[in-house]
Amino acid sequence: MTDLEALPLEPDLKNIYGKLGSDDFSIVNEFYKARGFRKVHLEKASFGSSLEILHSVFFPNPNFDLPIFGVDLVANSSVISAAIVDLSPVRKELPSEIEIELMKLSIPNFERIRKLPAWGDIFSQYVQFISPVNNVENQHFLNLVDNFLDILMNHLDSLEPEPNNSNISYERYERQIHYCQQQKQNDKTRNVLANAFGIDWTEKYIEKVLFDFPSELK
Repeated sequence: MTDLEALPLEPDLKNIYGKLGSDDFSIVNEFYKARGFRKVHLEKASFGSSLEILHSVFFPNPNFDLPIFGVDLVANSSVISAAIVDLSPVRKELPSEIEIELMKLSIPNFERIRKLPAWGDIFSQYVQFISPVNNVENQHFLNLVDNFLDILMNHLDSLEPEPNNSNISYERYERQIHYCQQQKQNDKTRNVLANAFGIDWTEKYIEKVLFDFPSELK
């Protein structure tokens, strides 16, 4: 990434500690912006010693023809129980250059394919949502994450920003809002956070940290 810089984050949303039952609970967040991206979010959450979650979303600036990169890993006692990665379109279709590269990928035959949630219309047809069954599948999935990121960043290298007031930038802006709205329907995330920190803090966290809307285009 070029022009990478950290973004400020309120202290009570950056490093968070609490208890869920008898287990200690922690969340650590990092925010960045860079050329082409309004926000790069990295989150690591731990529930005692039994559950760890890695969550990351790269939100593009709407005036760049970039999809949304997202990856989540959920590990129980060092075993990855759920893993998802995608380049989610912010128009009706992915950029043709990205789709061509995704079509070239050799996708492993993962044994356990998970069903997407009801609100999952935001994902592309190339989304991989699985439960790895062994370390081989773990590594295959992590390699796919690298592949998706390489495709995204190589595409960025060839792009120039478009005017904020263009119809195509506004379309990407609207679609990114839709992506965030759909993600906010994930009640599993909301319930876990609410149990640890209460509903008011949870709604603030979802709105400001996880899935904030892009700034209005001017």
